[in-house]
Amino acid sequence: MPEFLFAQGSYVPYDRDYYHRFERYEILQGSNNSIFQTGFKPLRRDLLGKYLDSLSNDPVIKSRSDQFNLSYLSQDNWEFVDRETSLSKKPFLNALYKRPGDLAYYHSDEFDIHVSPVLFLSGGIETDNDQNPNRLTRGVVVRGSIDKKVGFYTYFTSSEAFFPSWIKNYAENNGAVPGEGFWKEYNTQGYSYFSALGHVNFNLTKNIQAQIGHDRNFVGEGYRSFLLSDFSNPYMFVKLNTKVWKFQLTNVWTQMTADAIYDRGRPTDGRYPQKWFSFHRLGFDVGKKLNLGFFESVMTDQANFNYFNPIIFFRWVEQSLGTPDKVMLGSDFKWNLYPGMQLYGQFALDEFVFNEFFGIDGKGSKRNKYGVQAGYKYINAFKISNLDLQVEFNTARPYTFQEKQDYQSYSNWRTPLTHPRGANFREFLGILRYQPLPKLNLTLIAMHQLYGADPNPETNFGGDVLKNRLVGSPTGLFGNFIGQGIENTVIQTNLNASYMLRHNFFIDATHTFRRRTAQDLDSPESNQLVQLGFRWNFLRPDYNY
Repeated sequence: MPEFLFAQGSYVPYDRDYYHRFERYEILQGSNNSIFQTGFKPLRRDLLGKYLDSLSNDPVIKSRSDQFNLSYLSQDNWEFVDRETSLSKKPFLNALYKRPGDLAYYHSDEFDIHVSPVLFLSGGIETDNDQNPNRLTRGVVVRGSIDKKVGFYTYFTSSEAFFPSWIKNYAENNGAVPGEGFWKEYNTQGYSYFSALGHVNFNLTKNIQAQIGHDRNFVGEGYRSFLLSDFSNPYMFVKLNTKVWKFQLTNVWTQMTADAIYDRGRPTDGRYPQKWFSFHRLGFDVGKKLNLGFFESVMTDQANFNYFNPIIFFRWVEQSLGTPDKVMLGSDFKWNLYPGMQLYGQFALDEFVFNEFFGIDGKGSKRNKYGVQAGYKYINAFKISNLDLQVEFNTARPYTFQEKQDYQSYSNWRTPLTHPRGANFREFLGILRYQPLPKLNLTLIAMHQLYGADPNPETNFGGDVLKNRLVGSPTGLFGNFIGQGIENTVIQTNLNASYMLRHNFFIDATHTFRRRTAQDLDSPESNQLVQLGFRWNFLRPDYNY
């Protein structure tokens, strides 16, 4: 029987901490693995299980923490690994938690299902904030497969949250909670909202797989992504993933929310305007160490069958239609230049005019719109086991990701599909991860941002992706520069200690320092936040923007 009729796994939700646990081993091996490409996330559980089996006798698994990571990941995907995974020593009531990671499960050739609770409870103290941040999230997650041919996943939570001051300001300015959709006011200063993810996936042929559902996607190897990030609300999509030899072609067609209807500053009932987003990425391995990806997308305010062709050049189609839509081009790469070291990067192009791009006709053209990322990862840095270093640089020119037509900006539910800052910024990131004990992970993230802000809603200096690039600009065609407008500088550090009390149940202790200076501030604005949280099958919140 052909291989594709066997195990079919749902996708593992993209969590930077979780994915780093296994991506680091590919870097230590110094070559690309042959099972999956990491340039497009999330990844399937059955493929991850196959990769974990390949690590069982690999010399990159050295320390106690490495052995723990392999056991933890294998237990989390136990139905897809060949290596032995243990049952719980003391199941609850002899019926629940027979497996450490599943509240309840049923496993057979015809039907496989795993059910677990979702919980997040956190509280903190922030200086100069009259409402200290806290959050309560509870829900359920279900995954499984039918006949080992169709995988499925569903996730549902309900949350009440009081955010740190800078996140609250971000939400107020955008009219949207980052990563979420419809929200309600909660106790004047808080937010209440539901979150839901869900998909089904199945093979069309041995090498072509389809996925249909609501989720986020992420392109690249970095902490950020210009091409497609996981910062916005989940959206409906149909995805085809074709992997043949060293090539992987990913096609996605989506329907997104272009805007929301507001009443007294809050989302209200109504038929929200929609937008349609199509993209494809071709990734391929060059030799054993280098992977290249080429990306193209189109955003339009109405569904168009011309963009359903999975192998057409979108820019040609868009020009043939009279150039009515927003087309983005881009590329990404990773190079495992040496065992334990990786270089990676991205280039996102919004508009290109040769003489202006290279400054022949003038400097700082408004049509000179692009984003650039460059990064470096060093695993087991300085020969210290499980000490991993990552540095990353991101920058985007003013007016990148904006559009002149309504509902065609590079956004979904009023938040960027790219970097959280949008455009008109420059950013440096340093990330240090250390796992001194198998169950203890320490993460330090240091961030420096320079960006230009608008003095009022009517003015557009090119940073807010929701604004029309032809309206409200106080600058001419030339002379545009990063940081124009009200110049802001942000320095932020985030130190998190995470301890796994039991499988996928963590206690987190976090300290955040943030300092912002700006031309419209009389003195620097400083915040310190200390938080303690408990999470169960929940992704650790990211407030680094």
